[in-house]
Amino acid sequence: MSLDEHRYALTVRWTGNLGAGTSTYRGYSRDHDVEIPGLPVLRGSADPTFHGDRQRYNPEQLLLAALSQCHMLSFLHVAVKHGVLVTAYEDRAEGLMRTNRDGSGQFESVTLKPRVTVAEPAAPELLEELHVEANKVCFIARSVNFPVLHEPTAVVEGQAD
Repeated sequence: MSLDEHRYALTVRWTGNLGAGTSTYRGYSRDHDVEIPGLPVLRGSADPTFHGDRQRYNPEQLLLAALSQCHMLSFLHVAVKHGVLVTAYEDRAEGLMRTNRDGSGQFESVTLKPRVTVAEPAAPELLEELHVEANKVCFIARSVNFPVLHEPTAVVEGQAD
């Protein structure tokens, strides 16, 4: 049971009617705008494989971004709780999605590859535990039905890799 509810709202507006609507599969654009009050419009489309515009964000990229962002924010939170001073964080996340013969598909897994820079040396076991704890509290990771894996590396600020 949740102690607090947090509601989110946005508008997705299809902008891809080329004049004939969805009269044919290739006769419309997948372009759309994601509108969130007070923020710049996020220009979206489908993945280019599915006739989308490669110059716009697609839902698969945004899901991967949401998982990466959520893990980072959760990791920073648990680092503070454990007294670990993080000075930089970069993640080169990857997702694996499979399509099925019927046109459906699903993500099979996401692998986050965070590179965390800390001010002082920390035990590798502690940093690994912080990633595990971050995964447990990340709202997005807790909401998906596929594994979110981690391949973290740690660097001490000022030391060469």
